[in-house]
Amino acid sequence: MTIRDIAVVVVAAGRGERLGAAKPKAFVDLVGKPLLTHAIENIISLPGLAHLIIAVPEAHLLEAREALDVVAAGTDFACDVVVGGETRQASISNTLGLLSNEVQIVLVHDAARALAPTNLFERVARSVRTDGISAVPVMRVTDTIKRIDGVIVKETLDRDYLRAAQTPQGFIANELTSAYASAVTEFTDDAALMQAAGHTVRFVEGDERAFKITTAEDLAAAELRFGSIFRTGIGTDVHRFTEDTQKPLYLGTVLWPGERGLDGHSDGDAVSHAIVDALLSAAGLGDIGSNFGVDRPEFAGANGRVFIEGALELVNNAGFNVQNIAVQIIGNRPKVAPHRDAVEAALTAIIGAPVSLSATTTDGLGFLGNSEGVAAVATALIASRLAS
Repeated sequence: MTIRDIAVVVVAAGRGERLGAAKPKAFVDLVGKPLLTHAIENIISLPGLAHLIIAVPEAHLLEAREALDVVAAGTDFACDVVVGGETRQASISNTLGLLSNEVQIVLVHDAARALAPTNLFERVARSVRTDGISAVPVMRVTDTIKRIDGVIVKETLDRDYLRAAQTPQGFIANELTSAYASAVTEFTDDAALMQAAGHTVRFVEGDERAFKITTAEDLAAAELRFGSIFRTGIGTDVHRFTEDTQKPLYLGTVLWPGERGLDGHSDGDAVSHAIVDALLSAAGLGDIGSNFGVDRPEFAGANGRVFIEGALELVNNAGFNVQNIAVQIIGNRPKVAPHRDAVEAALTAIIGAPVSLSATTTDGLGFLGNSEGVAAVATALIASRLAS
């Protein structure tokens, strides 16, 4: 019979400024789910888990609670979400007061290490239970490490004696709570705090999947670890200039004042229509005609935004996220440079991924060279968010 005496404390209150996101790091999406959700999913399978406590920013209490309720539905361990503090140590202090007397082992984990596998939690907990002392997972250091002073390299450290610490870090519950109660200095991890309190800390082998997601590059690397499938698509569209002098020109969903409009069942937005075809092509979902045909009166005169949003819904429902779009306008007119920034900003906001706009001519050849119309070519890069 498995003894349920393990509590896992998840620190998820960091602001994540280096990630460059508009929300705390733990709530940034990784392949369709917040980092915190990924972390919870790996924790709930831990044998012996009696209590899961998460420290989050006050503004995200409800979001964290809802995520926990969904992921941990049907489990029989206790769950709590608390407001984190201004520092990592303050956040952990806020959680330790909730521990019950039944808890003998506490594992402290950073939500930023969202991909740490369940067996790493098991390895740390088993070490604490077997040896009765604190345990921290570590990875070997492969780079040559230099100790510096200003701009001067003072010495080269022997990397055989160096390790990079990870989480979860494991402790005897009453020793950890006592060390936190008496701590007067801030430490970068709990193992250092315990050592300062006079406790011995041993190491266990870490796991490369427990790497810390700190920057946008780390997040991209995490997505690759999920085995995301990247697909590309191409789309083209051509419209002639209308004889209706009252019809405005829309390209990239943006009004281009003073320019003659384009013929079409909708607003003739060649840029938006090429993007739609590129997205649908990448996802294997047909084209703009098969999904938003001219036989549908609701699309008569519709702005390009309508078609892009419709295509995005289809692509998302198929399990893909858009990574970026590149689109090029071909023709003598209109001049693109005065409108490039506005179009890129509008399309990036709609699509939720970077969009770049460029332009070229045909050196006077053909109908485009004769200023009879406008063509656009777009490419789309999308990535699957189903693999885990």
